[in-house]
Amino acid sequence: MKKAVGYCRVSTEEQAKEGISLEHQEAKIKQYAGLHNLKLVDIIIDKGKSGKDLNREGINEILSKIKKKLVTDIIVYKMDRLTRRTFDLLFLVEEVFKKNNVQFHSISERIDTSSAMGQFFLTIIGAMAQMERDLISERTKAVLQYKIQKLEYVGSPSLGYEASTGGSKFLNVDEREQDTVKRIRYMKRYRKMSMGRIAKELNENNVKTKRGGKWYSGTIKLILDRGETKFLTNNNSKLDRNKELSLV
Repeated sequence: MKKAVGYCRVSTEEQAKEGISLEHQEAKIKQYAGLHNLKLVDIIIDKGKSGKDLNREGINEILSKIKKKLVTDIIVYKMDRLTRRTFDLLFLVEEVFKKNNVQFHSISERIDTSSAMGQFFLTIIGAMAQMERDLISERTKAVLQYKIQKLEYVGSPSLGYEASTGGSKFLNVDEREQDTVKRIRYMKRYRKMSMGRIAKELNENNVKTKRGGKWYSGTIKLILDRGETKFLTNNNSKLDRNKELSLV
């Protein structure tokens, strides 16, 4: 009798979605194994893990079992539980599963790579999943670019600036924080202090970061590396050049 291993994955965002829960995936895998005369020897679970790459404990465990010849079939409830990237999917199927005589089963898509038709549909569905992911990425980038062109800030205001009131997406200068940025630049440029020493002095003088926390050399490096950046205020007038300071 063939030895099958089931694989379940759910990301943090997906845990509450109906039909994606780990319990639902496990139940479907057990049912599938029974109907297809497969001995289910293990169900490997990756909880709270993204499917954007293969860097997961569960995937490593599957690869280890395959290498030790402990499994003949891999079962997933849905193909994207294994991976969301076409390249990774085809790599696993062609370079790992196929070369080790391991069959891949995806219940929702009705894929069984023991047949030529199953392998064909696997490639097609994988390509469609990748296209959908790329389209989402393109739309996200387009929205961000649109906001940038309108000179609206994206995310939280950086050190030296604060959000305008009334729901506007433009920035106002925060004079107190601008003084901190100037101070950091002065210590680096004229006092020749290391980033670690700058962070230490700011902490000793009870100067807080944007979020009210402590300073670290990495935070200082971000400010110094980003250089001078021009922003517009909420009345679309250019900031004074002495206020065009690095942000964090």
